[in-house]
Amino acid sequence: MLSRDDPDALMLVLPADHLIGDVEAFHAAIRMAAEAAQKGHLATFGIVAATPETGYGYIRKGEPLADSAGAYQVAAFVEKPDLATAQQYVDSGDYFWNSGMFLFRAVDFLNELQMLRPDILEASRAALDAATLDLDFVRLDPAAFEACPSESVDYAVMEHTRHAAVVPADMAWNDIGAWSALWDVAKKDADNNATRGDVMLENARNNFVRAETRMVAMLGVSDLVVVETADVVLVAQKDQVQDVKKLVDRLKAEKRCEHLVHKQVYRPWGWYEGIDEGERFQVKRIMVKPGEKLSLQMHHHRAEHWIVVSGTASVSCGDEVLLLTENQSTYIPLGTSHRLENPGKIDLHMIEVQSGSYLGEDDIVRFEDIYQRT
Repeated sequence: MLSRDDPDALMLVLPADHLIGDVEAFHAAIRMAAEAAQKGHLATFGIVAATPETGYGYIRKGEPLADSAGAYQVAAFVEKPDLATAQQYVDSGDYFWNSGMFLFRAVDFLNELQMLRPDILEASRAALDAATLDLDFVRLDPAAFEACPSESVDYAVMEHTRHAAVVPADMAWNDIGAWSALWDVAKKDADNNATRGDVMLENARNNFVRAETRMVAMLGVSDLVVVETADVVLVAQKDQVQDVKKLVDRLKAEKRCEHLVHKQVYRPWGWYEGIDEGERFQVKRIMVKPGEKLSLQMHHHRAEHWIVVSGTASVSCGDEVLLLTENQSTYIPLGTSHRLENPGKIDLHMIEVQSGSYLGEDDIVRFEDIYQRT
């Protein structure tokens, strides 16, 4: 999309989970990388390695770029090393941590992608050409996107291009890739515990504790990560929390839903939150933003009861349209087309009670939707 508007536009690619402690140093690195990118280089940011880390890949710098001050050729990308090798890298001064951040002109990246991985470029263009717009979102075509090979920028382009450059960056960077990394950067108490929420600790040290919906009390424990949410509680040794993906794999294998659906689920019109569920029933809390509306829809396997807690609801049920306010309710029979809308100026809060033989979110037929989900 960017290249269609301005092929020479600079594109800064940043992971969503990184912490930049020294923003001024980050800005200075961006300026150096921008100079290199404007000369046709594909710039990556190499983090000055203060300690021998085995959890990061490394970049070995080559000769300085003649046309871009402060930037170097990339001599090699190196996979995550063992501790002894990582120490050698740090001692040499020629290696940086691979941050996974990039800056380049859109046209230069696409040209390299066309030469090195045309299959990725073709699938990406197909996904974009068939995309739909939804508010501020661009919804890529699912089939074309799924056909696109799963490959990182590093592997697909940066390790093979002749135009890779690295800009050193010493900016108090941290890759927040695990709960233990949050403990590293969080404010701690006198016993080195980092806490958030309603937490009570006694004779506990070096723990990371996050409580979202209820109190978490800990007694006589150390070096733990405890994360309490409405649907799941995670308890792990701090040095093993990276293996949480093993638990996710088990959830998938056992066909559970915790890795797919949260208790509170956000939608373009607002959100809903699961409160209770059992055999043939489910209770949800629903919030609809002012002026927003859900799709005109029906369900094959469930009926619904709606109770307005606060705000105003406009309810279409079959051929009938109702206006409901606080403490009023209505019933949506199974198989009846219906729609919920907030015509007011404040948030609409409702309680929904579903009953039926199947209560999955995929039991929905949309006839009309302002968010183009039909």
